[in-house]
Amino acid sequence: MFENAILLKDSETKDALCRIIGTCATKYHYMAQSCASILHLMHKHDFVVTPMADAVARAEKKYADGSLASSLIREIGRTNPKDYVKDTVGAENIGRFLVELTDRLPKLISTNIGLLVPHFGGESYKIRNALVGVLGKLVMKAFKDVEGEVSSKSIWLRTKQAMLEILLERCRDVSAYTRSRVLQVWGELCEEHSVSIGMWNEVAAVAAGRLEDKSAIVRKSALNLLIMMLQHNPFGPQLRIASFEATLEQYKKKLNELQPNLASESVLDGLPSDGDTCNGDGEVDSGNEEEVGQAAKEQQDSLTDSCLPHTEEGIVENDSPVPDVGNLEQTRALVASLEAGLRFSKCVSATMPTLVQLMASSSATDVENTILLLMRCKQFQVDGSEACLRKMLPLVFSQDKSTYEAVENAFVTIYIRKSSMETAKNLLNLAIDSNIGDLAALEFIVGALVSKGDISTSTISALWDFFCFNVSGTTAEQSRGALSVLCMAAKLSHGILVSHLQDIIDIGFGRWAKVEPLLARTACVALQRLSEADKKKLLSSNGTRIFGILESLITSFWLPENIWYAAADKAIGAIYAIHPTPETLASDLVKKSLSSVFDCGGGHELQNDSENGGSSVLSTVQVTKLSRYLFIVSHVAMNQLTYTESCVRRIQKQKAKKDKMDAESQHVPDGMASADAVKENGINAELGLAASEDAILDSLSERAEKEIISGGSAEKNLIGHCAPFLSKLCRNFSLMQKFPELQASGMLALCRFMIIDANFCEANLQLLFTVVENAPSETVRSNCTIVLGDLAVRFPNLLEPWTENMYARLRDSSVSVRKNAVLVLSHLILNDMMKVKGYINEMAMRLEDEDERISNLAKLFFHELSKKGSNPIYNLLPDILGKLCNRNLKRESFCNIMQFLIGSIKKDKQMEALVEKLCNRFSGVTDVRQWEYVSYCLSQLTFTEKGMKKLMESFKTYEHALSEDSVMDHFKNIISKSKKFAKPELKSCIEEFEEKLNKFHVEQKEQEVTARNAQVHQQKVGSLESLMVDGSTAEECQEADVVEDGEVIDPSLKGMTQSLNDVSKSKTSEVEEYSDVSSEVIESEQGESEIQSAKVHLRGSLGLEALKCPVF
Repeated sequence: MFENAILLKDSETKDALCRIIGTCATKYHYMAQSCASILHLMHKHDFVVTPMADAVARAEKKYADGSLASSLIREIGRTNPKDYVKDTVGAENIGRFLVELTDRLPKLISTNIGLLVPHFGGESYKIRNALVGVLGKLVMKAFKDVEGEVSSKSIWLRTKQAMLEILLERCRDVSAYTRSRVLQVWGELCEEHSVSIGMWNEVAAVAAGRLEDKSAIVRKSALNLLIMMLQHNPFGPQLRIASFEATLEQYKKKLNELQPNLASESVLDGLPSDGDTCNGDGEVDSGNEEEVGQAAKEQQDSLTDSCLPHTEEGIVENDSPVPDVGNLEQTRALVASLEAGLRFSKCVSATMPTLVQLMASSSATDVENTILLLMRCKQFQVDGSEACLRKMLPLVFSQDKSTYEAVENAFVTIYIRKSSMETAKNLLNLAIDSNIGDLAALEFIVGALVSKGDISTSTISALWDFFCFNVSGTTAEQSRGALSVLCMAAKLSHGILVSHLQDIIDIGFGRWAKVEPLLARTACVALQRLSEADKKKLLSSNGTRIFGILESLITSFWLPENIWYAAADKAIGAIYAIHPTPETLASDLVKKSLSSVFDCGGGHELQNDSENGGSSVLSTVQVTKLSRYLFIVSHVAMNQLTYTESCVRRIQKQKAKKDKMDAESQHVPDGMASADAVKENGINAELGLAASEDAILDSLSERAEKEIISGGSAEKNLIGHCAPFLSKLCRNFSLMQKFPELQASGMLALCRFMIIDANFCEANLQLLFTVVENAPSETVRSNCTIVLGDLAVRFPNLLEPWTENMYARLRDSSVSVRKNAVLVLSHLILNDMMKVKGYINEMAMRLEDEDERISNLAKLFFHELSKKGSNPIYNLLPDILGKLCNRNLKRESFCNIMQFLIGSIKKDKQMEALVEKLCNRFSGVTDVRQWEYVSYCLSQLTFTEKGMKKLMESFKTYEHALSEDSVMDHFKNIISKSKKFAKPELKSCIEEFEEKLNKFHVEQKEQEVTARNAQVHQQKVGSLESLMVDGSTAEECQEADVVEDGEVIDPSLKGMTQSLNDVSKSKTSEVEEYSDVSSEVIESEQGESEIQSAKVHLRGSLGLEALKCPVF
């Protein structure tokens, strides 16, 4: 009946069946049969687990006899662990049963736990997960209210400690599921306050280490465990390290005063590991831990205010009195607790760099849980949490909706408070301390919150109060931050700024701008954010004044040099945003700036000076003014281009609106007038008059753009007169080296002119690439690298021949130049503005860049590239491999690069095709290193059955490379991986292939040895022949002397001849001894040596006969 799930849904039937099982097994002693039936049912059906646990628990409660439970545990313990590997369903059901039975009968299970512990060594992770849950339940429930003698209590406590140590050990389990489950159990123990202070830091260290686990589920459990540990920590509501250190120092002094005869030392190790302390008589004081933790909490509460994240008043001064906590033992316990709290605080603070990395994880759960942990850290004032939360802001641009929502919720929770004044202060502080990237993210999220109403009108009013210095103690920096947040909010709600236009002008450009120079720049941004109606209102009331202020800001020198460029940028933008005819005011600005430069020393002298390379006229003041002039004229030119394009768009918009109205009027039945209009429009369409209007508009737009730099006639305009001078100035490299700041400003202006005009761009491209390669200033090289991206977008045909030079920037010595090059090329390639050509290997090398950020950017580029179409990396991989093999790369770097690239290829068909492509690369290659690299790439592929067959079929292409041990090792790796997934038929083929490889490898090695020995033999034979030739020549000379002169040959010749014969014999014997060549070769060579020896003997005898002849 237990096999019927419908019957078990009825509670009365289920209770009756449970009573029957309990009665039969316990009262009537059908124990063996009952245990067998219960285990059989649990292995077969998952829905009987909970009813069976209820039945066993009821039997123990009703008859006060736990024999049924003990018998079941005994049977489960006797089961071979390997059986659970095959029966996964049964293993899961048995595990659930053990956990539920432990929850109902903790004390009974604790006495039988020894029967189950051996299963921790089994291969079934489901059983190990269940045992971990059992230990957690036992620690939480089995050791509460322990009664009896001291010895029995000590036994129970030692048992509890052993269980906790097993749980710590299981955190390093081979299975990610078990590691995750252990961390979850530790979180439950922390929630139930079952972890002692003595073990608290051990658990925290394990959790911090598991944050870097390779499995996402383990990282998630580790993050949740740290959240739980912070929430239930026994050390107090704030965990600042400085506060703990100051408090600890105070109480250490207090402890030294109470025990003057003992040296000051740490007593943390004196805490019992189970959290209970023993008194002098050896009795266990189980309540002391709670007393110590409570004392520590009260002490921290008295010292600091956890609600204020930036307050430092909570840190106790060394000379301030500390509360008296009691006698020596209590003080010692408090010091131990403070030391443990300090260690915990340092442990959590040390995880901040890892948490920053997790926020960049591709797993959404990592990001969400990391944000939750950082929020909890900020609540407890953990050091470094505030800075880490700032790095959360760029995640608002994430395409993952859950990630964006997590960031938005965290932002609202942390920074948006009920008090509008606190919210305003939080937001302006964020704006003050953020960099450019964070400001963009802050602007995005502020706009979203304004549209949702989370940032209320009262918060906007509070921000205006900060800006207008209506709040006491407001600084100029805070005023600037408030205006910056208001500008962000005004992007979606234009009416925010109109109510305080006068305040923006008076404060933003008044005396406070001299105190906080960036305030003027922020005020210019506010003017650009005005709506069209507000701009008209501003022009009617304060037009003349505001333009005078902006002109003064650009042409005067009251702003610091480093602030002026940013302020002038926004001021020129504000002029083009609000002025009805901005080109007139802009021309006046250019003329004034030009006169301020050339009136100082004379324009002709400066022109000649720039051509001749001298620096006599250029003083420090003139360099500054000339740099500012170049910045103004180039920025005006860029804004003029933007203004021209906006005018064209406005005309097109008006034309489209007019055409739409005409089309609507045609559908109105108006008799003959409507028919005439339709006829007229039809005639215009046939004649192409509408298209001609668009062509005229395009022609005018193109002409207007050309007139900015080159002009349409022989006479150049105001900005065009500057272009030749600027080109000559930038070509004067000797002058630029003397004034680096002038080169930076000059090259920036040159690049802007090149972006505007195609002819000017083409004429100066060579100069630009010369500077970007050879300029000593990395700032100049970085700026030029960024401009190359803009030029490639605007004039792709002009930049196409220089593609190789653009990729060359990836090899620059400067980190900033390489970083910008990676960003620029990534943008161009991923947006289809530049084709991926044969230089992509330069980008691949950045995967192993010494700078971690550049390496991460390169990885992000290839990750995004793999998502495009059918994965271009598949087609690029062989080319990248060929280029990298010829580079002087470390083997480790090459392997890391190729492993990452191959890992981005997921399709089986592409993997199979790569097998054939890589095998073909062995053909015609004699370099051993390339063999090794190609074979390594093969070993990194994921082989399917087809891929393995292609590898076997391509044996002829790589057979010559199998003599190398490193190549053979990679093929062995392929075979070992393939055997794991192979079917029986394929497995036999793989084994035959393995035997073939091994046999060929041995033969190749033998041939190599034979060839090497033959080469050695050939060298020795050659040396012997040369020696024989030398001996023959000497003897012939001696014979000639005897015949011609009739002189008696010296008797020493006999000794020389004999030694020559000895040398010949020894050489012949050496050849015979060391040669491993075929017997035919040996015999022929021996014959030659013997013949030579015979000649020597013959000549020797002739010499002796000559000695015997009489002399006439």
